Amino acid sequence: MKKVILARTAGFCFGVERAVNLALSITEKPCCTLGPLIHNARVLNQLDARGVSVCDGVDAVPDGHTVIIRSHGVGRDVYEALERKHARVVDATCPYVRRIHEIVRECAENGELVLIFGDPGHPEVHGTLGWCTEGFVVRDEHELKALFAQNSDWATRQAVFVSQTTARRDQWGRCENILKKLCTNAKILDTICVATNDRQREAAELSDRTDIVIVVGDRGSANTRALADACRNAVIVQSAEELDCGSLSGYQHVGVTAGASTPKETIEEVVKKMTEEMKTPINEVPDERNEQQPGVSSEEQNAGESFAELLEQSLKTLNTGDKVVGIITAITPTEIQVDLGTKQAAYIPFDELTDDRSVKAEDLVKVGDEIEAYVLRVNDVEGIAKLSKLRLDTVKSWEDVDAARDTQAVLEGIVIEENKGGVVVSVRGVRVFVPSSQTGLPKDAPLSSMIRKKVKLRITEFNRPRRRVVGSIRSVLQESRRQEAEQIWTSIEVGKHYDGVVKSMTSYGAFVDIGGVDGMVHVSELSWNRVKQPSDVIKIGQNIDVYVLSFDAEKKKISLGHRKLEDNPWNKFLDVFKKGDVVKVKVVKLMPFGAFAEVMPGVDGLIHISQITDHRIGKPGDAINEGDLVDVMITDIDLERKKISLSARALMEQGRDDAPVADGPDEIVAISSESETVIAADLAEGGSEEAEAPATETPIEEPSAVKVDEESAE
Repeated sequence: MKKVILARTAGFCFGVERAVNLALSITEKPCCTLGPLIHNARVLNQLDARGVSVCDGVDAVPDGHTVIIRSHGVGRDVYEALERKHARVVDATCPYVRRIHEIVRECAENGELVLIFGDPGHPEVHGTLGWCTEGFVVRDEHELKALFAQNSDWATRQAVFVSQTTARRDQWGRCENILKKLCTNAKILDTICVATNDRQREAAELSDRTDIVIVVGDRGSANTRALADACRNAVIVQSAEELDCGSLSGYQHVGVTAGASTPKETIEEVVKKMTEEMKTPINEVPDERNEQQPGVSSEEQNAGESFAELLEQSLKTLNTGDKVVGIITAITPTEIQVDLGTKQAAYIPFDELTDDRSVKAEDLVKVGDEIEAYVLRVNDVEGIAKLSKLRLDTVKSWEDVDAARDTQAVLEGIVIEENKGGVVVSVRGVRVFVPSSQTGLPKDAPLSSMIRKKVKLRITEFNRPRRRVVGSIRSVLQESRRQEAEQIWTSIEVGKHYDGVVKSMTSYGAFVDIGGVDGMVHVSELSWNRVKQPSDVIKIGQNIDVYVLSFDAEKKKISLGHRKLEDNPWNKFLDVFKKGDVVKVKVVKLMPFGAFAEVMPGVDGLIHISQITDHRIGKPGDAINEGDLVDVMITDIDLERKKISLSARALMEQGRDDAPVADGPDEIVAISSESETVIAADLAEGGSEEAEAPATETPIEEPSAVKVDEESAE
C-alpha cells in the first residue's frame, strides 16, 4: 500500500457533536437519553460511565427525571408524555431535523398530505411522523408509485415531500422525478442534511481515486451504511481492532472516511494503525475551494499534516459581526443553506438575502455558488449560524448612496414599510425615508398602496453619523413626466391610440393620462350606450385604450375618444334592419310629442304621438308606459341625420304583413342614441302645411329636454 487518503469531512457532524456535548455537560445525575443518543457503542459506554443511561421509551423514564432528546428528534406526543411525568427535557434534536418537524407540522395543520422519503424503522422518521396526522413513508420510487396507484385522488392533492436527513442523494433524486409526474400540487423540499450530502459526495469521489475505502463507523448507523453504498468498493470497520491491515496490502491507494456518529478518537486509531503498521503516509482529499500552490500537487500540499490538524480545520469558530465566505449547498423557499467549513450549520433567511419579494431565491443564487455574508448570530448550543447578505451589502451601499446624493443620480429601491409622515424605501439595504409629499401620490391616496413596489428616487439628505437618509420619488416622476410629455407632443396626431390611465372624473367626462400628458374624454365618447356619469363605465386608476379626436398644441389640450368605431350600434342597426321591418321595441322615454323606444342596445327610434295608436290621444301616457314592449314598423330611416321613425298605428290599421307607410303629410322624426342633437317637428293632423317646432339642441342621453310647440302638435 503506497498511500492512505483521508476524506476532507469525516466523523461527528455538528448535530451529533452538539448532542454528545450536551449530554456530557449535564450536571443533574442520574439522567437518561430517550433511546441510544447515537449509533456508537464507544460513545454510549462513555456516557454510561458518567451516569447517562439509556431509556428505551417514555414509560421507562422515572418521574421528575432529566431526559435528553437525541439528535433524531421525537414526535409531539413524546413531549406531552414527558411533561406529564414532570421530566426536565434537554432537547438535543438536530436543527436540520427540527426544521423538518416545523415544515411537517405547518403543512399538516393546512390539511396537506405529508410524504417522507426514508427508512420507516429509523427513529428520525418516527419522530417526523409524530408531527402530522396523515403521513406516509416511502423507501424508494417503487413504493412511491404504489402509494399513488392505491390512492388515485392524491394526484391533485396539496402535498409536501421531505426526506430523512441521512437519506441517499441518488435515491431521493429518483423519487423527486417520479413525484413531479404523479402529483401536480406537491411541494418537494430537499431536507437531506448538508453534512450528509457532502460526505456522500466526497465518499463517491474518494472511491474513484482509490482502490478501496475504509468506512469507520457503527454498522447500525444509517449514514455510515449510506457512505459505504456511495462507494464502488468499501468495507465498514467499527474500530481499529476490526481492521485487518494485512488484507489491504494488495491495494495501492486506500481511502478513509467515517460516519457522522463516529468520534474523532476512533478515526484516529484506525488511521494510526494503518500508517504505523504499513508505514504509509496520509493525505487529505483536497478542498477544491482552496487555492492550489504553484508547482505543488494537492496531495503534496496536504502531506505531513497530522490527522488531528486535519480535523481541527473543521472546528473554526464564528463570531457575530464576522464577514464570511461560503458555498451554497441547498435552497428552500424560506432560506439558503451555506457551508462555511465550520462546525455550525449556516443559513441565510430569504429576507436577509434580498428585500425584493417578487423574486425567488433560485433566481438570485444557485447551489454551488460562492457567497459572501455577514454573521448576524451564532448559536453554539443549537450549532447554527444565521447570516445576512443584505447586511453586508448595506455596508457597501452607504458609500454608493452618499455618492448618489452628490451627483443626484437616480437610485432604485423597494418600499418596505409605511412610516409616520411617509414611507421607507430599502435601497441596496439602506433605509431611505421618503416624506408623503415626495412620494408622488395624490394627497388623499393611501401610502400603503406603495408597499412592496419598486420605485426610483433621488437622495435629498444624507447624514451618515445619524444614519438618516431622505429621498424624493416625486422629483424623479416629475422629470420622467416632462420627458414623456415632450415625446407625446412631438408625435401626437389625430386617430393615434394610447394606453391611458384614468386620473380623475367630472360630471361631463374623465381626464386620462396618456404618458406625461392628460387628455379629456367627454362622457358621450365613453360608450355607445347611454351614460349618466363617467363612473358608470370607468374608474380612477383604470387602464383604458383611447385615441386622439383633436388637439391644440398651443393650449396643451387634447380631446380623446374611447368608443370603438367597430362597436357603433348605428352600423349594426343598418346591417340588421331596413325600412318596412316590424320589430318589438321597448319604450324608454315618454315626451309630450311621442315616445322614444329602444330598437336595439344603443339605438332608439321615435314613435310620434300620432303613430302610437289608431285613435286620437291627449298624451303618450294615455296609451303606453315606460318599459312597455310594443310591436312597431320602421317607417323611415334618415341616414344623414341617423334617425329612425317608428309606427304602431300602421300595424293596427293595415296588419303586420302588408302595412303601408302612414297617409298624409305627417312627418315622424326619430333618433338614435348615437346622435348628438335632436330636432323634433310635428305636423298638424290632416293639415297640408308644416308646423315647425322650435329646434332645440339636446344631448342624446337627455331626450326629455326636447321641447315642441304644443299648439302645432294638437
